[in-house]
Amino acid sequence: MKLPPKKVLQKPLKMYNLLIIGGGPIGLACGLAAKKAGLSHLILEKGALVNSLYRYPANMTFFSTSERLEIGDVPFVSIHAKPTRSEALEYYRRVVESQKLNIRLYESVQGIHREGDFYIVKTNKDTYSAQNIALAMGFYDLPNTLNIPGEDLPKVTHYYSEPHAYYKQNVVVVGANNSAVDAALETWRKGAKVTMVVRGPEIGPRVKYWARPDIVNRIEEGSVQAFFESELQSIRPLEVDIQTPAGLVTIPNDFVIAATGYQPNFAFLERMGIQLSETEDRAPVYDPRTQESNLPGVYLAGVICGGMNTHLWFIENSRVHAEQIVAGILEKQLGQASSYS
Repeated sequence: MKLPPKKVLQKPLKMYNLLIIGGGPIGLACGLAAKKAGLSHLILEKGALVNSLYRYPANMTFFSTSERLEIGDVPFVSIHAKPTRSEALEYYRRVVESQKLNIRLYESVQGIHREGDFYIVKTNKDTYSAQNIALAMGFYDLPNTLNIPGEDLPKVTHYYSEPHAYYKQNVVVVGANNSAVDAALETWRKGAKVTMVVRGPEIGPRVKYWARPDIVNRIEEGSVQAFFESELQSIRPLEVDIQTPAGLVTIPNDFVIAATGYQPNFAFLERMGIQLSETEDRAPVYDPRTQESNLPGVYLAGVICGGMNTHLWFIENSRVHAEQIVAGILEKQLGQASSYS
């Protein structure tokens, strides 16, 4: 006699008032704001805590003061006026611990779909339901590629960490902003022969005020070679080609640090149904008062709001997004409650 198949009992999904995708400073700020307002929350981070900051250069110093990096009214005490990467990592760990934020690390979102008045979020580890979602994903995971031959060689990186590995090596640094300048100066000081390839006519005007004159002086004295209004043309195991105003130049090369910037995960946004502007920056559409996107109950926070203009939003000027999102959720709840009364 054939027995009927056993029924598989699925555990009920816990409903969160706010599910936050991204465990960076702004994602944590959203969690703090939700907790303060009495809303249940869950933060999902596909990497380490504040993963973008973790992947910054080991010796990096922030442009901002510690006060401007604070979230949720938790004081950030730094030894120096400009905090270091290690101090920031310590600060955000202490925020999570002291405020008991509900966060799950190394858990990536695989899919999101709407069921009635709430969203189902499936990850590589579990499935959750939420009334509202805040996207605070940052942009540091997707580098702007050069799209040239040889970019996939092992000697090419879009993430610079620390200078020791480049001692006595021929290093090409592509870019002219903070990341490129930090990499060029640090590797040069540790004994690398550095060549910068810059698309524009000069070092970027937004470079940290103490680093810009330093790199300009190193270029002028010839310690660091620089090709302006130039582009890296191709990469080979032992050399690279650079297209310059004077023609094609080939130089010996051991490593390429492509500090060409990063971009938001537009594919993820489009799969969700987030409307993007038709302009070149592809900025997502949202209500600047509440941060709500074209999808009901889906909010945007942090650098992702600027699309390709990743220099518009920083920790210090987007912390307020967390409070705006939570205020928008509470406003909706109040409206729903009054409609039933």
